[in-house]
Amino acid sequence: MFEGFSEFNLSVSSEPEVTIHGIKSGTGPPLLLLHGFPQTHHIWHLVAPELTSNFSVVCIDLRGYGQSSRPPSSASSNHAPFAKSSMAKDCVAVMSQLGFEEFSILAHDRGARVAHKLCVDFPELVRKVMLLDICPTLEMYEKTTQLFATFYWHWFFLIQPEPFPESLILNNLEQFRVRFFGGSGYTGKLDYHPEAMKAYIEQLMDEDVVHSMCEDYRAAATVDLKEAREDRKQDRRVKCPMRVLWGKNGAVGKCFHALAEWEAVSDGSVEGEEVDSGHYIAEEIPEVVLRHAKEFFSS
Repeated sequence: MFEGFSEFNLSVSSEPEVTIHGIKSGTGPPLLLLHGFPQTHHIWHLVAPELTSNFSVVCIDLRGYGQSSRPPSSASSNHAPFAKSSMAKDCVAVMSQLGFEEFSILAHDRGARVAHKLCVDFPELVRKVMLLDICPTLEMYEKTTQLFATFYWHWFFLIQPEPFPESLILNNLEQFRVRFFGGSGYTGKLDYHPEAMKAYIEQLMDEDVVHSMCEDYRAAATVDLKEAREDRKQDRRVKCPMRVLWGKNGAVGKCFHALAEWEAVSDGSVEGEEVDSGHYIAEEIPEVVLRHAKEFFSS
């Protein structure tokens, strides 16, 4: 799937100890690719190889996902190990150890939420950012409607106290596989690459990964919101140019004014458009992602 890429495992934190797994290849300006839930870096298998002639491409598994570390986290820790600010620091540490002190980011779903926080906390490091199928987390929670809650039911399921969501996922794998990848309007795709799907399903069978996924969402509903409100109070905003794509079959375009939401938290230019896709844009219409990425990050 990633011919010509080399793997790495880099230590990014000692307390708690966290190692980030990833792959890299290519030459040119550095470009970091971040996946979402419930996926891994495999989401980029139709995109990353096509970017290596233009960019130094780095794809990682977010902490808690794939082959990266699953640091201990619970309500007693305030879910802080999975705060997007913590995950953003992972990204900065990885790129620094690879020799990249400034870089651009292409990110989807949960990874795009990490990218948003990274842009706010480390504005001097991010040249440009392209986000796939999200609006800012705080705005999405504050403007939740029945339609949005119906689309994004998992937001409110996964944040329930452990072990309730973990046990339901682990004991009902096939139902969750179909719900997340079954070709509904939310997903839109049926023919996932077998190796990619294998990686996604293996996660849903791993107790530690499933717990980490739930902690990712619990953090989003607690510490992430607290930090986002503080960012808003302090007027800490995205400074770099941003491009946003959202799928016409998903919730973002139906429930929010995506460009307006991003303009409200940005000082840099914001552009973007609705695309003919479900949620998993990079796997459903990779040619569109590639066209936008090459145009946006090369200028």
